[in-house]
Amino acid sequence: MSDHQLPWLRPERANTLLAALDQRILIMDGGMGTMLQGHKLDETGYRGKRFADGYDSQHHQHGADCGCELKGNNDLLSLSQPDIITDIHRAYLQAGADLVETNTFNATRISQSDYQLQHLVYELNREGAQLARAACAAEEAKDAAKPRFAIGVLGPTSRTASISPDVNDPGFRNVSFSELVDNYTEAAAGLLDGGADLLMVETVFDTLNAKAALFAINQLFGERGARLPVMISGTITDRSGRTLSGQTAEAFYVSLAHVRPMSIGLNCALGAEELRPHIQALSDIADCRISTHPNAGLPNAFGEYDETPEQMGHTIEGFARDGLLNMVGGCCGTTPGHIEAIAGAVKHHAPRKAPGAISEAA
Repeated sequence: MSDHQLPWLRPERANTLLAALDQRILIMDGGMGTMLQGHKLDETGYRGKRFADGYDSQHHQHGADCGCELKGNNDLLSLSQPDIITDIHRAYLQAGADLVETNTFNATRISQSDYQLQHLVYELNREGAQLARAACAAEEAKDAAKPRFAIGVLGPTSRTASISPDVNDPGFRNVSFSELVDNYTEAAAGLLDGGADLLMVETVFDTLNAKAALFAINQLFGERGARLPVMISGTITDRSGRTLSGQTAEAFYVSLAHVRPMSIGLNCALGAEELRPHIQALSDIADCRISTHPNAGLPNAFGEYDETPEQMGHTIEGFARDGLLNMVGGCCGTTPGHIEAIAGAVKHHAPRKAPGAISEAA
């Protein structure tokens, strides 16, 4: 049995999601890191009570006492400051988001090795999914007519399987395909067990990394005999219009279309205006749904994002008016204010019609 013939792991929620996508453009949340920066957490804040004494008090492991700072490890906050993460999810849901992303962008062994916290990867993903799902359930309890969904996020890792990090040795790779598969299998298992409604392989700068993630996901689905809807979102790294591994948006789609994702799209690196031609290119050829969650414009000289909610909403409305979107949200620099403006801008526009999109019967 192929993975596409498997039943849904959570059939009621999967079918509700697919039905909603047929009815309207769904709203994703905005930047997690942007919101966390506003809390101005120091090292003590990142450690919280559990890691305050220089080690993991719950598991009695000394991985957190490696001489390295934990400040900046946003994924760890799902364990050390879960109330902050819940509050951020809640803020986006109350701003109009239909879907919120788990706080798991760097929750792989490769990325957590920078903090010597590899032993926490499964737990980070499971707890990240549980927090997002609980926030969705709380909002659904207030308004049962508007279902909310938790997206289990799988980030790109800090390594690339296609490109050598050593300009003097083009054939060198600091990660293998099988290592990436192992990393993604562990992370995805945590997301599934934590209750994620769907999975998203996002901010893909190297399609080979994405293939490893999707291979791991499909293997996991096969082992469990059930599946979740899957989103793929790449990133055009600059105005060249290509990913870091050199693909155009069209080539990116063609490389991954065989997995029959629920959606494909682009996020990060560029603002909505700069992403527009690449989303148009995907919309012209993709037989699945289209998503995008751009940055709040391009960063200024200080690395900050200046595009206001009104400006971003106006630009995104053009995407919706021209029938390019099924899901839209924000990435770096975006806040609940941006999401509220985007939701208001697209609410009167119909979703893009995807000729080959998976349906309730899939």
